[in-house]
Amino acid sequence: MPAEASALALTLAVILDMLLGDPLWLPHPVRWMGRAIERLEPRFRALSLPPRVSGALMAILLVMSVWIIGWLLVTIAAAVHPAAGILVQALMIYTCISARSLADAALAVGKALGESGLSAGRQAVSMIVGREVDRLDEKGVTRAAVETVAENLVDGFVSPLFFAVLGGAPLAMAYKMVNTLDSMVGYKNDRYLLFGRFAARMDDVANFIPARLSVPFIALAAQLLSGRGRAAMNTACRDGRAHASPNAGYPEAAFAGALGMWMGGPNHYHGRIVEKPFIGKGLADARPAHIHQACRLMTATALLVFMFVAAAVLLQPMAG
Repeated sequence: MPAEASALALTLAVILDMLLGDPLWLPHPVRWMGRAIERLEPRFRALSLPPRVSGALMAILLVMSVWIIGWLLVTIAAAVHPAAGILVQALMIYTCISARSLADAALAVGKALGESGLSAGRQAVSMIVGREVDRLDEKGVTRAAVETVAENLVDGFVSPLFFAVLGGAPLAMAYKMVNTLDSMVGYKNDRYLLFGRFAARMDDVANFIPARLSVPFIALAAQLLSGRGRAAMNTACRDGRAHASPNAGYPEAAFAGALGMWMGGPNHYHGRIVEKPFIGKGLADARPAHIHQACRLMTATALLVFMFVAAAVLLQPMAG
């Protein structure tokens, strides 16, 4: 696809995301991916193979299938008319990004805290985090929401655009299957430790570069919004590796520095305490206002990433 067409598809996708988010009435490929995983998991577990091998085979099959389906859809649409190819690419990329819905979900937590109190805040944040929320105080609820915004900036925006630039909408869709697999079978518990290990490693590898690329964009957005770009960059460099995930710590640390609040620490998951390193230790405690600030920072960062990506696509022919 010509550079101008690729840039147009990216632009349409981002506009759709910013305007519509993820409306429940709209069929979404990620839900179909989730159903495919649910249906195939028992069949692959039934194979006479070690769980690590059967889990890897399932992950490879699903990721390759999504890429092939995406490639066929784009190819057929482009054969009908170039404009149809652009539109299909735009719609596919749109389903892979989620900046608007991420902001809406986090702002709903802040609204619940402010209007209905701690219990409502816990209920709202339980919709977007995996940790137990019953013991969280107001600071804990706020911190959980902000950490989710920071981490999912990469999963829900930076990485999909990164792969869309590398391989168009089909590769962005394949990435989304990798991410969905990790969210469903990539747990370190008795059920998934072996079966989901390959899926978890795939997600780690896929997000390795985008997570680190996100830091300068977060810092630039922080500088434009609040003049805290240097603090964002310094905290990311110092604490980016202070996380159980090889990737999530970098955007979280950048957000911690930009917002002036610490993150991480111990949390309850599935009935047990998981000790996590502190990120931004020595910074202020979380306040409900940080949720709104985090959403502004996330949206500004997403727009900066988009502008950089679109410019890079348009400049590719000149570089060649």
